Amino acid sequence: MQSFKSTSILRRFLQKSRLVSQSRSFCGVSSNVLIDEPESTVLVEGKASSRTAILNRPHALNAINYSVASRLMKLYKNWEDDPDIGFVVLKGNDRAFSAGGDIVSLYNLLKQGNFQDCKEFCWTIYSLIYVVGTYLKPHVALLNGVTMGGGAGISIPGTFRIATEKTVFATPETLIGYHPDAGASFYLSRLPGYLGEYLALTGDKISGAEMISCGLATHYSHSAKIPLIEEQLGTLITDDPSVIERSLENWGEIVHPEPESILHRIETLDKCFSHDTVEEIIDALESEAAKQDAWCVATLRKLQETSPLSLKVSLRSIREGRHQTLDQCLRREYRMSVQALSGQITSDFREGVRARLVDRDLAPKWDPPTLEKVTDDMVDQYFSRLTAFEPELELPTQQREAFT
Repeated sequence: MQSFKSTSILRRFLQKSRLVSQSRSFCGVSSNVLIDEPESTVLVEGKASSRTAILNRPHALNAINYSVASRLMKLYKNWEDDPDIGFVVLKGNDRAFSAGGDIVSLYNLLKQGNFQDCKEFCWTIYSLIYVVGTYLKPHVALLNGVTMGGGAGISIPGTFRIATEKTVFATPETLIGYHPDAGASFYLSRLPGYLGEYLALTGDKISGAEMISCGLATHYSHSAKIPLIEEQLGTLITDDPSVIERSLENWGEIVHPEPESILHRIETLDKCFSHDTVEEIIDALESEAAKQDAWCVATLRKLQETSPLSLKVSLRSIREGRHQTLDQCLRREYRMSVQALSGQITSDFREGVRARLVDRDLAPKWDPPTLEKVTDDMVDQYFSRLTAFEPELELPTQQREAFT
């Protein structure tokens, strides 16, 4: 069930190939609101045989912008090529790991008519996620705090993910008229049963204990032990994932989801979310809700808050992700993101960000406003190949083994 974690790890570490430069440059202009001073957005700590990258935008819950993604890409390339570095650690500064992509900055760029920089950001972070997922050295992510969207994208495809009691995971994109991206259609589609569909459509949050139970995390430790974990990792001189795993297990704890956890409702969840269409899922939930099932009532309420078009697009994305490799999911998600950000099909992304994060009136006006008015053509357009003027996402699949 944790195949996205362990598939071909040993083969990847034995590969002789090294990260090649992307064929497209990731240039930005100084006026780009997705740009910070690059040296300050990601801090670095050097250890005996490892390097630690620290996401350093605590005022924004370490949201990932262009500077963060491009600096991580450069650091990871250099570290992978350095024979003296055995493994890499990734963590967040302060109380969050990463709340995801800096969507408010994307919103502001779109308002300014700067669509190109939005595309450059997506291209960069998706490329980074592929590098993390195919990294030739062990990768350890300390998910001590909020871990959402793009934050999950740059950590879950890696070798090890340590969750704590402070970890909060979610892919809440349908709530802002978007779709779970940054590799979400790959790792969510590989969760037990139809849990991935549920998380993608509702944007519901789960805890660190739930992450370890369903396979999103590989280890669980109390947050008070994180400094001790880091200290022990810092003494290791190795590139052997089994050595790192033994070190992490020294601090690991056995935990179980709370009684009210969604994981205890997996039978009902599967019964409802296994259907082929959003309409059928809602019908199944309504049928169960009629039996006085409070969870189904609450789930219906969550779905009513989301963009109807996003629900249909997201369900199809997860279903396609079940049969695709990581690189295939990322290429498709790039198409979907370009379509969503362009506003040619709908302005739901801008409206969702406005309603939830800018004006905060929590009253988005979705277009289309209902599932009945979402046409197949609208959904199909999200998945269609981009025009000749919009190049497809290029990933170094010939040099780096893709996950299956």
